[in-house]
Amino acid sequence: MSHSKYKDKKVIVLGYGRSGRSAVNTMIRFGANVVLTTNEIFADESIRQLLKGQGVEIVDGHHPVSLLNDAELIIKNPGIPYSIEFIQEAEQRGITIITEVELTKDITDAGIIGITGTNGKTTVTHLIGDMMDNDNKKPILCGNIGYPASEAAFEADSDSVLVMELSSFQMMGVNNFKPDVAVLTNIYEAHMDYHSSKEEYVNAKLSLLNNLTGSDTIVFNNRQKGFLDSYRGPAGIKYFTGEGYADAYIEDGYICFEDQKLINIDNVLLRGSHNYENILAAIIAVKQFGVSDEAIIRTLKTFGGIPHRMEYLGIIDGVKYYNDSKATNNLATSFALDSFEAPTVWIAGGLDRGQSFDELSKHAGRVKHLVAYGETAKRLSEFARMQNIGVSLAENPYHAVLEAKEIAEDGEIVLFSPACASWDQYKDYEARGDHYKEGFHKIY
Repeated sequence: MSHSKYKDKKVIVLGYGRSGRSAVNTMIRFGANVVLTTNEIFADESIRQLLKGQGVEIVDGHHPVSLLNDAELIIKNPGIPYSIEFIQEAEQRGITIITEVELTKDITDAGIIGITGTNGKTTVTHLIGDMMDNDNKKPILCGNIGYPASEAAFEADSDSVLVMELSSFQMMGVNNFKPDVAVLTNIYEAHMDYHSSKEEYVNAKLSLLNNLTGSDTIVFNNRQKGFLDSYRGPAGIKYFTGEGYADAYIEDGYICFEDQKLINIDNVLLRGSHNYENILAAIIAVKQFGVSDEAIIRTLKTFGGIPHRMEYLGIIDGVKYYNDSKATNNLATSFALDSFEAPTVWIAGGLDRGQSFDELSKHAGRVKHLVAYGETAKRLSEFARMQNIGVSLAENPYHAVLEAKEIAEDGEIVLFSPACASWDQYKDYEARGDHYKEGFHKIY
């Protein structure tokens, strides 16, 4: 760990928010000369005075290119695209640009598990944390889930493990950072509005592997091992798969690790083939830190998912209720619909972006009834009638649960997976999911 490389350097922190605040605090501790520049005007005078008192120069409301004249390092908020003039000019001048994730190794020697991928990152991060907690290890969940990595690094001691969810945006700004275990859940096309090409997006994900050593481990999806054809590094690779055989796999209805049966899938609370892959990836990762079978099994029996992501709420009159409010598009809802064998009462609706629901037809085979609400209620109803699925209309997810309770029978599922954004009625998917849960608790 070397703090001295930042002492007296002129460092620009670009963008505020949690990661920017954490970057500023880190640089102050390391004795750098910090300039904070943001597009927003600082309305909070107390923050402005506090930062000025710490010697931070604030340039808000714009990013003048003249700031680059003697800058030696830029720490960029992950959400700010590389295409803006300020960053383009910095790149031309050869100024190093990083995200605050890069600082982690300068702060702590704690173990690091880095998790990236298109889908499942957050679930895998929380599964790993829960498994480690159950074995009295000291995981600290951080990164893309809202707790900045550099802040977590200051909290860590030598036997902590930083469990870091990493977005492709964060990984674009990494030079020397490396985890001890690099988990890649899967790679699909996503965020093409931020990344200039699919190749750039894939390379951002794979950059997690760039600095790994011979004692490190890559955890990778066996179905996509072709992405690793060009990997020439020294790290060991372990594969997980929901179909076939690998280091972690499913056989005869059991979750298995290295030829050991751990638990029957019927006893696993988290449902869905995509979640089984998430579980297998998490098992390989925690096994690199010596987590026991008992701790893993305890997690799999009790971990009901993350709020609003295929979250199991409970059972009423033999009917299981799930909250998947985070499913804001067809792809996410297709995973949810494929997760159950039992007849399903599906609740969906929300903001009308003009999207077609036709691609859900091949996933709707077990849906016996749809309760639709929101701007898309009419088009969803038409979709359901085309599939010969019964339809009811509700005002919102709260009333939809009450309606679903009247329809669902013993052994069936009520699934709230909207397939639409929330903004016609709610400020975000969390508020929408909470309203659905209120309805559930009214009948529970």
